[in-house]
Amino acid sequence: MSSMKSLGRHEARTACVFITPTMLLFTVFTVIPVVMALYLSFTDYDVLNRMNWVGFANYERLIHDDLLWRTFRNVLYYAVLFIPLNIAISLAIALLLNRAGLGVKLFRTAAYLPTLTSAVAAATVWLWLLHPEYGLVNALLGYLGITGPAWLAQTNTAMPSIVMVTLWQSVGANMVIYLAGLQGVPEYMYEAARLEGANRFQSFRYITWPQLKPTTFLVSTMSIIGALQLFDQAFVLTQGGPANATKTPVYLIYQQGFNQLQMGYASAQAFVLALSILIFSILNMRISKSDETFV
Repeated sequence: MSSMKSLGRHEARTACVFITPTMLLFTVFTVIPVVMALYLSFTDYDVLNRMNWVGFANYERLIHDDLLWRTFRNVLYYAVLFIPLNIAISLAIALLLNRAGLGVKLFRTAAYLPTLTSAVAAATVWLWLLHPEYGLVNALLGYLGITGPAWLAQTNTAMPSIVMVTLWQSVGANMVIYLAGLQGVPEYMYEAARLEGANRFQSFRYITWPQLKPTTFLVSTMSIIGALQLFDQAFVLTQGGPANATKTPVYLIYQQGFNQLQMGYASAQAFVLALSILIFSILNMRISKSDETFV
């Protein structure tokens, strides 16, 4: 009995050895910065001078900030384009590559490689590819007799261009997630469907898609969070232009905090953005659960 107690104490001490540094790091790098940012959101702080407590003035200012709400409309437009295309393209590529064959691993690797590229480096390359005069995209369109637009300088094409770039870089990672989900679907379900005379579309509709609901929830949630946190591509490709058509909440927070040194107001914007991410994630979770119940 005493040996069992000593063994239990030894395991508890071992657990503390591993858990304590983790909790310490979490507190130092997550909890404390969040608490400090929350405090800053109630102050008027410009880095150079002392903090002045202003209460809810920053949050009241947010209500009347037309530019902030413009950035949320921009990111909503981006999300409406990006999320369905991201899911559809990633799933389509995963379905095509979910088989054993010569060269399949090579194609999987090629589809995943853009994900490993730095977002800034990839956006810089695409900045030249989409150049209206010297870019490869317009050159290829010219061979087809089509005059390409100034992709990043026109309000009607700037955001779709960013969507195209982010899709190119993100579908590879989501393809891998969908491949894992597809390989988890039991084969006997397809065999039973074939015995019942189901074709490929019916097998996908009644077997594959329902089985991939958890995977789609994961992909859609990450896409929503990524859309609301869009910054790198908008910063490199368009600098938020033209006419603020591609300015995002994170880009605005960056400008307010580091360009205009309005750290208090930028912190308030950051907390509004975090709350928006939480709300949309919960809505996505509720929608996914209601779909599963309906199915």
